[in-house]
Amino acid sequence: MTDLSHIRNFSIIAHIDHGKSTLADRLIHLCGGLSDREMQAQVLDNMDIERERGITIKSQTVRLKYTAKNGETYQLNLMDTPGHVDFAYEVSRSLAACEGSLLVVDSTQGVEAQTLANVYQAIENDHEIIPVLNKADLPAAEPDRIQQQIEDVIGIDASGAVLVSAKTGLNCEEVLESIVTTLPAPTGNKDNPLQALIVDSWYDPYLGVMILVRIVDGSLKRGMKVSFMNTETDHLIDQVGCFSPKMEKLAELNPGEVGYFTAAIKSVADAAVGDTVTETKKPASEPLDGFKPSTPVVWCGLFPVDAADFEDLREALGKLHLNDASFHFEPESSAALGFGFRCGFLGLLHLEIIQERLEREYDLDLITTSPSVVYRMHMNDGEVITLHNPADMPDVTKIDRIEEPWIKATIMVPDEYLGPVLQLCTDRRGEQMELTYVGSRAMAVYRLPLNEIVFDFYDRLKSCSRGYASFDYEVDEYREGDLVRIQILVNAEPVDALAFMAHRSQSEGRGRQVCSRLKDLIPRQLFKIPIQAAIGGKVIARETISAMRKDVTAKCYGGDISRKKKLLEKQKKGKKKMRQFGKVEIPQTAFIAALKMGDD
Repeated sequence: MTDLSHIRNFSIIAHIDHGKSTLADRLIHLCGGLSDREMQAQVLDNMDIERERGITIKSQTVRLKYTAKNGETYQLNLMDTPGHVDFAYEVSRSLAACEGSLLVVDSTQGVEAQTLANVYQAIENDHEIIPVLNKADLPAAEPDRIQQQIEDVIGIDASGAVLVSAKTGLNCEEVLESIVTTLPAPTGNKDNPLQALIVDSWYDPYLGVMILVRIVDGSLKRGMKVSFMNTETDHLIDQVGCFSPKMEKLAELNPGEVGYFTAAIKSVADAAVGDTVTETKKPASEPLDGFKPSTPVVWCGLFPVDAADFEDLREALGKLHLNDASFHFEPESSAALGFGFRCGFLGLLHLEIIQERLEREYDLDLITTSPSVVYRMHMNDGEVITLHNPADMPDVTKIDRIEEPWIKATIMVPDEYLGPVLQLCTDRRGEQMELTYVGSRAMAVYRLPLNEIVFDFYDRLKSCSRGYASFDYEVDEYREGDLVRIQILVNAEPVDALAFMAHRSQSEGRGRQVCSRLKDLIPRQLFKIPIQAAIGGKVIARETISAMRKDVTAKCYGGDISRKKKLLEKQKKGKKKMRQFGKVEIPQTAFIAALKMGDD
């Protein structure tokens, strides 16, 4: 058993693109986790999407052996965490399994919004934090200013910050020394009953569900019968090991260590993240504090372009759910789009990643309906209904009030772009909570309705700040709002898939926007097609697609005008009848383009 004083568990937290994965690569290389031949960029990013986009989506863990300058050998358990706000749930789980964190800040850019969010999570978990200033070799680096900024904004001492360049390897050895000397060792007792926290679980086609655990007390070995305390299920362990970063089998896992085990479990749902594993014969008296379950904040419909792919989509969603328990799905049907699924995500990037993985890994062509948030409907009889899909909204006369989710957003932006950013937040019904300055950067904290964020807020923020603003948010509360459902009618027929919710003050503009978009997308017919946006029975916007017209008077040459009038009158009657019975088929391409209206 490794002496507890020689174990260090730490995670790396940072904003996107601050060099977190590169630093992890460098530490693995220095500790001899992989040989020069086996090394590659972003070792811990397994998915193609992660490599292409340069982002981390899934937390990864790796065990390293490091011989310090004092001659002692230490066991380091490193957790590489995602940097994007949508994957904050992954970050929170990793932090709960560690005693310390490396705070990586780009010394050319400084503290960003997501850095703040992750640091506060680490502080809540009582972490010892080591500031690391990356990219120190670049000409634009300003380490002294950034150290001061860390102290002013976050309030932790940055005088001992390590200046590194993860790309060239400059001072990376110093980071390992700081981990050994500064971070606390874990606590625990091998003789106590087994208590292990499930940090993550994923599905392996050969071994079944693999469970990543942090041992708090006791030990975990092969052949042991264990119980999951919350789900109350028993399992027999058939393999125990760790990642270094290659999978390595071990005889046992002891207190303070992080590793995996398998027990022929078929479903990830049986190994709930945050559950406590204990020995069946000698159970622990109480479970460990778990994590708050993840709650989807953005919902949208996923439909196959070809209806025959429905079963393939169901299977693909089931497989993806095994590896990512934070997204939810349930079947739904739409008159326009056929059968599909209503899916819940942690944010827009999460939605985009899942959609891309479905299209790539399972070769599916999908239509995604416009994203919506979860509303609470308080009915007159006291019942509270949660609404995921605007098409399912109950009768307005039965609703007492509607509540929508609001978020607390932190935006960090250079001074010169502050005006347009504040204007954008005000336009989106934002309420300013605080505005502080650190050097030449401003930090604005706003309360905003989530409904205003899910469409194009992030893109607008980036364009009005030329890419310099960073943004982080957390769901804050539900508030009553004057919300209405806008129905889109094509030739007086409502189209369910295009219904959406909006604040009454913005309903007219949004309705007009969709109608004019559809006018360009729906092909002309032999009769006039009205496109209307309506709230209940009141039409708030209208566009008309003019009819294609056959020249019925072409055969009349000369003669009296009454002959032409007679033919035109006959044509008019025919068109009226046609419009009455004619059905307008909205092409699939028009649907896809109309549903992307938020990108405008």
